[in-house]
Amino acid sequence: MSAPVILGAAEAVPAPPAARPPRTLAEAAKQFEAFMIAQLLKEARGDQDGWLGSGGDDPGNATEAGLAEEQFAQALAQNGGLGLSAQIVSSLSARAR
Repeated sequence: MSAPVILGAAEAVPAPPAARPPRTLAEAAKQFEAFMIAQLLKEARGDQDGWLGSGGDDPGNATEAGLAEEQFAQALAQNGGLGLSAQIVSSLSARAR
């Protein structure tokens, strides 16, 4: 006889691997910019349906939207982003001289 399956029960989910620490100032600045962009997108979405058009009370929709926002933020930051990482690198490099 098998154990009953209880939907919605908390299961042990392995934690995601820790992010690799940045090796250069530019990498750290891009990671920071990606984090900032993700926070802006999260705040812009708020409690509404979001920019992906996900709706309803399904918590999976919020998770999907959050993951999409994080991926979008990382891609944006890696490709120039809002220019924040370039400003950080420029400012900190000038101070080091």
